[in-house]
Amino acid sequence: MKTLSETLILDLIETTRQNLNFVELLKQKKDAELNWKENSENWSILECLQHLNLYGHFYIPEIEKTIKNSNHKSETKFRSGLLGNYFAESMLPKQKLNKMKTFKDKNPLNSLLDRKVIDEFINQQIKLIDLLNKSKTVSLNNNKVKISLTKWIKLKLGDIFRVVINHNFRHIKQIENNIKTETASR
Repeated sequence: MKTLSETLILDLIETTRQNLNFVELLKQKKDAELNWKENSENWSILECLQHLNLYGHFYIPEIEKTIKNSNHKSETKFRSGLLGNYFAESMLPKQKLNKMKTFKDKNPLNSLLDRKVIDEFINQQIKLIDLLNKSKTVSLNNNKVKISLTKWIKLKLGDIFRVVINHNFRHIKQIENNIKTETASR
């Protein structure tokens, strides 16, 4: 994938704002709706958000550190790396949401969660928008961020933003499906 760096950042900010606005609306839901699940293997709304928060705990500080310590100035074009593009594209939801196995430490299944999960997600999205704005002055190509799977692999900053935000978008779609299923079951 090749694009203008500014276009990529603006698109990612817009997707993050849409995710943020959607989750703000979840505050209007009752606790029972936020914790409802179709079955014991599926995640509730709060479990989906907690899963994203757990990834945010890792990626937001890593992105922040990379931007703060950057010696590489921004460039006009962003060119995705082969592995980075693969990860970013694999996070996007398909027509029928494709299931992916999650790591045990990022799996909130059957956790006792409350509305604080929503506030944490919202705060993380606000921070992500701030980091996207700060990234306008640094290289999205030459700055590298380690991934949560292993410290031995690093992806371009632009790809990490795409992975994180596509992952968030994927689970927002999962929450939308959860709401539709819960509403239909009434």
